Amino acid sequence: MAHITGFKQFERELPAKADPQERVTHNHEFVQMYGEEQLQKQAARCMDCGIPFCHSGCPLGNIIPEFNDAVYAQQWEEAYHILSSTNNFPEFTGRICPAPCESACVLSIHSSPVAIEEIEKHIIEIAFSKGYVQPAAPLLKSGKTVAVVGSGPAGLAAAAQLAKAGHAVTVFERDDRPGGLLRYGIPDFKLDKWVIDRRLKLLEEDGIVFRCNVEVGKDIPAQELTASFDAVVLAGGATVPRDLPIPGRDLPGIHFAMDYLTQHNRRVSELPIPDDAIWVAGEDVVVIGGGDTGSDCVGTANRQQARSVTQFALMHQPSAERPAYAPWPHYPTVFRTSTSHEEGCHRYWGINTKEFLADENGQLRALLVTDVTWETDVLGRRIKFEEVPDSAREIPCQRVMLALGFTSPQYEGLLKQLGVALDERGNVRATDHAYQTTVPNVFVAGDMRRGQSLVVWAISEGREAARKVDLLLSGKTALPSKDAEKMFV
Repeated sequence: MAHITGFKQFERELPAKADPQERVTHNHEFVQMYGEEQLQKQAARCMDCGIPFCHSGCPLGNIIPEFNDAVYAQQWEEAYHILSSTNNFPEFTGRICPAPCESACVLSIHSSPVAIEEIEKHIIEIAFSKGYVQPAAPLLKSGKTVAVVGSGPAGLAAAAQLAKAGHAVTVFERDDRPGGLLRYGIPDFKLDKWVIDRRLKLLEEDGIVFRCNVEVGKDIPAQELTASFDAVVLAGGATVPRDLPIPGRDLPGIHFAMDYLTQHNRRVSELPIPDDAIWVAGEDVVVIGGGDTGSDCVGTANRQQARSVTQFALMHQPSAERPAYAPWPHYPTVFRTSTSHEEGCHRYWGINTKEFLADENGQLRALLVTDVTWETDVLGRRIKFEEVPDSAREIPCQRVMLALGFTSPQYEGLLKQLGVALDERGNVRATDHAYQTTVPNVFVAGDMRRGQSLVVWAISEGREAARKVDLLLSGKTALPSKDAEKMFV
């Protein structure tokens, strides 16, 4: 145990952040690192529970008490090896994961949880600085080849594990650079792109080949992959955005959130963008959607010096306390304020958008909205909403970002050519334990299988799918599983 009374002696403390007014002047990360003593105290708060529920809260099954103990003892190489045994990319999860492990922390029952996410980030950054992070592929190769379609966190995790098993891996990416939503979607102020490039360099040293600007199913037929490779892993994500088909939807100035965020990623990286790229300086911006993507739009609009930024959510404002339907250790829906909200945002809850309104020149001028009330069950779960009578009003705006999530993967092209079966939600059908599609030797992982989810789930799915591929190709596998009883089959 790191410190037998650490959870009593030390309060949860997160690293300092730059002042909101300063950080909106640039697009880089602004969260500072712990000092050595701070980091040791935060690790000391871990109680080394007899049943560490943080394990169950983490989709990767990270071995959290053990790496906290190593951090407290300043055994950095040991901490890195423990963490990297379950997580290929702690530098990603340590920055952008919503940390379900912390919601499951036993200490969170009556106090504030251990700062697990920040400790992860510090372990990997210290490991990089000390030279512990090295290529992991073996010299002896299997002679088997695997194609991975998509280079987001699921695809990269699958590729990394398959290379570690000795297979020759080629990753196909339709964008001009690898990374998926990590590169084009997550703002730079949450994840600087040099962090991705640092990891990609290691993956290339492991022998992984990246073929960018190649959309399988368009630039090359899907059958070319199944004919040329021993196995294929589909990790293209859920890319079809949820729309808001109401009157006025075709007015200029209404954009899907991911189009907006991707353009800004490219602008920051000094990559080509369209001549009519979205820029909201001096405009009133409304973000429809209360999730993380909406929050990312808020932070981006503030950095583009929007005149005002407003965020709507159809749901009522969550409570600051755990709801009855999500008791510990489940991940709860509670009221959260992101760093983007700190930088300036008008937030409204229980708002239903009815119509996009145009001015005399056919330009977007306002939204017609109404308030709503929600009917809930005995546990507080939302069942249905009703509009509040006489609550209709106009909200002036010149730009709207639709951050309503994603419905499914794109079917036309790759999936249609392969002929894979879909589930009732339009995702590629495959079980949790097999990751095998209805097409022989074709596997699927990440959002393309489970629907829109978290980066930590994507990495977990990529690792588990890679294990199944290795088992198929080799007849046995030593790749680890988050389920201990499955290891060394």
